[in-house]
Amino acid sequence: MATFLYKLGRLAFRRRHFVALIWVALLTLAGVGAASAPPAGNSSFSIPGTEAQKAFDLLEQRFPGASADGATARVVFKAPSGEKMTDAGNKATVEKTVDELSDGSEVASVADPYTGNAVSKDGTIAYASVKYDVSGMELEESTKDALEDAAQQARDAGLTVEVGGDALQAVPETGATEVIGIAVAAVVLVITFGSLVAAGLPLLTALIGVGIGVSSITALAGALELGSTTSILAMMIGLAVGIDYALFIVSRYRAELAEGREREEAAGRAVGTAGSAVVFAGLTVVIALVGLAVVNIPMLTKMGIAAAGTVAIAVLIALTMIPALLGYAGRRVKPAGAKGRRLGRSRKSEPKPDAPKPDQPAGRPKANLGTRWASFVVRRPLAVLLLGVIGLGAAAVPATSLELGLPDDGSQPTSTTQRRAYDLLSEGFGPGFNGPLMVVVDAKGSDAPKDAFDDVAGEIKGLDGVVAVTPPAPNKGGDTATITVIPDSKPSSVQTEDLVHAIRDAGGDIEAKTGAETLVTGSTAMNIDVSEKLNDALVPYLVLVVGLAFLLLIVVFRSILVPLKAALGFLLSVMAALGAVVAVFQWGWLSGLMGVEETGPVMSMMPIFMVGVVFGLAMDYEVFLVTRMREAYVHGEKPNQAVVTGFKHGARVVTAAAVIMMAVFAGFIGSSESMVKMIGFGLAIAVFFDAFVVRMAIVPAVLALLGKKAWWLPKWLDRALPNVDVEGEGLRTGDERGSGPDEDRELVRA
Repeated sequence: MATFLYKLGRLAFRRRHFVALIWVALLTLAGVGAASAPPAGNSSFSIPGTEAQKAFDLLEQRFPGASADGATARVVFKAPSGEKMTDAGNKATVEKTVDELSDGSEVASVADPYTGNAVSKDGTIAYASVKYDVSGMELEESTKDALEDAAQQARDAGLTVEVGGDALQAVPETGATEVIGIAVAAVVLVITFGSLVAAGLPLLTALIGVGIGVSSITALAGALELGSTTSILAMMIGLAVGIDYALFIVSRYRAELAEGREREEAAGRAVGTAGSAVVFAGLTVVIALVGLAVVNIPMLTKMGIAAAGTVAIAVLIALTMIPALLGYAGRRVKPAGAKGRRLGRSRKSEPKPDAPKPDQPAGRPKANLGTRWASFVVRRPLAVLLLGVIGLGAAAVPATSLELGLPDDGSQPTSTTQRRAYDLLSEGFGPGFNGPLMVVVDAKGSDAPKDAFDDVAGEIKGLDGVVAVTPPAPNKGGDTATITVIPDSKPSSVQTEDLVHAIRDAGGDIEAKTGAETLVTGSTAMNIDVSEKLNDALVPYLVLVVGLAFLLLIVVFRSILVPLKAALGFLLSVMAALGAVVAVFQWGWLSGLMGVEETGPVMSMMPIFMVGVVFGLAMDYEVFLVTRMREAYVHGEKPNQAVVTGFKHGARVVTAAAVIMMAVFAGFIGSSESMVKMIGFGLAIAVFFDAFVVRMAIVPAVLALLGKKAWWLPKWLDRALPNVDVEGEGLRTGDERGSGPDEDRELVRA
């Protein structure tokens, strides 16, 4: 691996014009494809294998032309104080609004409140239901404008009017904080490298990689039914890993220059060593993202694969375009330590870059902060370990109160018309009115379909928590009917979930008696099924992803305990991050600071998506930091000395990478999409816990306690595993190989 990447790095350095041309051409091609692609429609949301999806598919089959996936809108009217919606003037205004809404070319139907029993008991609130032929994301702007204009005219007549439903659904925006995140990354890079040119390389390559990835997603969005959230998440992850991967290679290049190597040789060695770590770190991220397919929710699978593709592009750019740009930069990228000379500090007191002797302290006369911190940890490993574990455990406590759900209009900010419409409907018709359940009765196998429909309706009326049940509405064939059930609790409540299960349980008894199958669907039931499916898939997903990455890390580190420690540390950081998400988005701690206007259940997809992404990113830091330690150990240093050496060379860069990744993720907290906001916060806090607590404190403490046992590998497994040479042993000259004691190298082989 190291030898191949070394040759690739040198080739890219020499053929930099050709390499740069290829990547610019790919960016241009992707950009043209994105610009010429038709606008993406609404991504299809399906949950194969669930009852809600089965009922939805049955509706499309038995009720053709009903536009089951078409957009909907509820125009909610409230009379002025002291008046009622049944007053002549108010009634005339509503009927005029209904007539105007019916004229739209994409409108399938509009239900008049006065003929559809859509006026509240006290007469103060009414609503008109609008059904469209196409989905919310496919509605023309003229149709949305007509809906808003009709509502505004009713407001001008003196009514309070709000519009709910998905007809006014907008593409989520990330806000200005995304730019702030990139600016913070730029500042950190300048501080790390002390050079605008060196700092600009990771930013430039990351932006090119994200540009190719996001443009490709945009170009394929229509054909593959990719939602707008997919490109935002791909941008979030692609920016973070793209900057980090380039950062590690540029940093290693500067270190190689400081060793006195020529620039082409330094580029080759940087790609051969740090590039090997980039490849395996990228593989762990890709495995974690592609592994989301085991959940069997197509939308989540597409999001994972799209983000994984962006990560793969980031890896390829780091391995090829970074050495090419280093060739263009020439002497403008200085060796490591050159900044100190510019600031007036001399390097004369520093020893020559010879390999350290095993009995010599790992820290040089002028030890950096990473060296001092690692030396402190290896002297007091147990205290540091206990403090880190207890701290993360305390942060994880809120996760025990985790409640899952999917957002509806009730989770929107109170400034939106959708949220105000939701509140008006709750006020006039009860909290359960915003989450009606649709019961589909399939009586094709029943001898008396009409009796079966009535039996189901009667059984549901007798259940606890039911406010109203509409009469069965059969299809033209008379073999299938729909029944709308209004709960007495809000859609995201535990009581509503219990009612869904109660209806399904009652349906089993009815099927045994009548032969008619009863299915529960609708957005509320769909959300419940999604949450349960994600909960059921979490353990298999963890086993698959952690298992595959564990095997990969065994190959990288040639150790059993180091990958095991990496996996356990990840579990600590992800649980602590989930605890922080619950505290902010569910309990409301610091919600104002994060721009969270409405607390509620955590997004159902959040835990499993965060587990996948955080695991991949956690392994990034593990690979980058611990490979430096293993490299020192393989080259003859004692275990504790190798830990200190790893921190000496890697702590500053890993710290910079973590700060950059946190800044990029935190930049998406300003998004208008609640899922993007929550994931941005969750990933930022997870990177903080994993990089600064797990990798910087717990990892060196555990390695110090284990000593030589940390690098133990059974001989039979050592012979069976392929030698990927992440440490770059194959690149060392004869003099370099002879710098360490023979007995230590024999110990490593054993």
